[in-house]
Amino acid sequence: MSWHMADIWENIAQAIPDKPAIVEGSKRYSWAEYEQRAAKLAQLFTDHGLEPGAKIAIYAYNCAEYMEAQFAAFKARICPVNVNYRYLEAELTHVINNSDSEALVYHAQFAPRVAAIRGQLQHVRLFLEIDDGSGEHLEGAVDFESALQAASPMPIIPRSNDDLYMLYTGGTTGMPKGVMYDHKTFASALFTKGFEMREMELPQGADGFGPLAQALHAAGANGRSIPACPIMHGTGMWIGAMIPHALGSCVVLFNNKHFDPEALWSLTEREKVTDITIVGDVFAKPMLAALDNSKAAGKPYDLSSLQLMGSSGVMWSAEVKKGLLDHIEMTIIDSMGSTEGSMGASVTTRENTAIDKTASFEMAETTKILTEEGEEVKAGSGEIGMICNGGMVPLGYYKDEAKSAATFKTFHGVRYSIPGDFATVEADGTVTLLGRGSVCINSGGEKIFPEEVEEALKTHDSIYDCLVVGVPDDRFGEKVTAVLSLAEGHGLDETVLYDHVRGKLADYKTPRAFLVVEDVPRAANGKPGYKDAKNIALKMLDPVTA
Repeated sequence: MSWHMADIWENIAQAIPDKPAIVEGSKRYSWAEYEQRAAKLAQLFTDHGLEPGAKIAIYAYNCAEYMEAQFAAFKARICPVNVNYRYLEAELTHVINNSDSEALVYHAQFAPRVAAIRGQLQHVRLFLEIDDGSGEHLEGAVDFESALQAASPMPIIPRSNDDLYMLYTGGTTGMPKGVMYDHKTFASALFTKGFEMREMELPQGADGFGPLAQALHAAGANGRSIPACPIMHGTGMWIGAMIPHALGSCVVLFNNKHFDPEALWSLTEREKVTDITIVGDVFAKPMLAALDNSKAAGKPYDLSSLQLMGSSGVMWSAEVKKGLLDHIEMTIIDSMGSTEGSMGASVTTRENTAIDKTASFEMAETTKILTEEGEEVKAGSGEIGMICNGGMVPLGYYKDEAKSAATFKTFHGVRYSIPGDFATVEADGTVTLLGRGSVCINSGGEKIFPEEVEEALKTHDSIYDCLVVGVPDDRFGEKVTAVLSLAEGHGLDETVLYDHVRGKLADYKTPRAFLVVEDVPRAANGKPGYKDAKNIALKMLDPVTA
């Protein structure tokens, strides 16, 4: 019985060929058109020598071409690799080379950055360029649309449930690493979660998805989903695109280069969207402010079509959820999870907001809160344990056996994913998330490894020593903050330091505050004192409340 993503989407395309599948501005593709465009791209990849098991990197903003390239990869039994569009040369090179990608699909505006690293790319044989109106072009690159139109559709081929699917994540792993799944484990587990949230029964294999999609459309229960967050991340792709697609829903692509809540609400109103996927307060707070402003101006949006809003990965405060529900009667699903697996969720409606509290989740049946010895934490005990997901467990990290062994462990005969989150279990069985056991910073849904930022800072002559920590921030969850000591004879120039780090790392990793201390806290053996550094930062930034 197939659980291959390509088989599932092909089955849906055969069942509802004329129904909408993808919308991006003026681009509107039915399921039949979506499938045929992907089939042509799959043949293009094959014509360039990519064989089953190969990898392709996708380096683009939210767009129809991103979805098509991913579908095409699945069709040809190739593994798509997500690339964070915020990455600069070093990070970009690492992901493309580490993943062994043989093709790069990218927006033309990134051509200068690709050109800068072209000579370092070890395996790439095809540069497939998406025309975005920027006027940029990489010499020798193949135009996406022209090549697609010239190709013949690839015939449907037999596939294996064991084919590899991979999503790259920063997480607690330092440099980005590929989290590996086989198609059966990934698709069956992901769609089980999505269907359960909608109180629907999951089909038993790929052949059941088409008839279900057909029945939903016949009943007028078809959905339209906007992944408002980047589809290069698991939250946007998995919750905002893949789960809706499994229901035969249309995915409406939102221009996410610069988040504009007014544009999002206008698109929701215009396209009669039923589902929106965001990343916690970093999206929800400006979205709520836009609703408040439109209501105060006497021009409220018509959001009567909206039924569900989902989020995963960062804090989504109860107060903001309640504010959104004051404007919209819908269901809010706040998932607790990571690229390494889903762990639990909280469901909020107008009727149950009183019982909802920030960072409180009901565990999935397969999730346990365990001690380091693998014993369950007792409900109401106040004991802190590791969040261990025993359901959607990856195969491991691509080409990193040591990190795989540290993250994916077996206790009492059950294999768990343990990405580093710690929590307590309340007396009622709900889980209160405490945060990462490591020093990983989560800012606006992006995960930042402090040592990488510290090393970039230390290459500047004015820095003697430094530690980087995350401090609470109302909008982004955490603000990247550098606690540093200066080299003799140097003063602090925040603009210079900001530009220095920004030239080496993605913007979201660059500190937003630089705090000078006489001595950066470290133990006698030189190990960093992150806890002390964070306390120092809190006192210096807000001495009244610290």
